[in-house]
This record gives sequence, structure tokens and C-alpha cells, in this order.
Amino acid sequence: MSLKYFHIIFLVFAILCDAGFWLWLHFMPEEAARAGALGMKPFAGILCIGLLLYLGWYLVKKMRTIIV
Repeated sequence: MSLKYFHIIFLVFAILCDAGFWLWLHFMPEEAARAGALGMKPFAGILCIGLLLYLGWYLVKKMRTIIV
């Protein structure tokens, strides 16, 4: 497996983990408050959107210029 495909797979797993964390914060706020993580909800959402935008940029712009 080349490094560029590993990068894509790593980004997909990072997006899934961050989205799962945001969903946990959103749908189980009582448990998140007990864990002390409720204040991280906006940051998790922004990070997920940022990772999605970066993945899109990487696939459209960066993959075009990388030598196989």
C-alpha cells in the first residue's frame, strides 16, 4: 500500500472517529457532562467539517499532482 492511499484511509478513519465522538456528545449529553467532555462538542463538529474539507481537497487537487 502506498503512502497516499494510507493517508486517505487514515483520514477516513479520523473522520469516522470524530463524527462518532460528536454524535456521542450530541445524543448523550448527560454522559458527556459526567465525563467532562460536553464543552468539546463545537470543536469536534468543526474538526469533522475541516477533515472532510481537507479530504476533498486532497482527493481533487493534491492527488492530481502526486507521481504514482
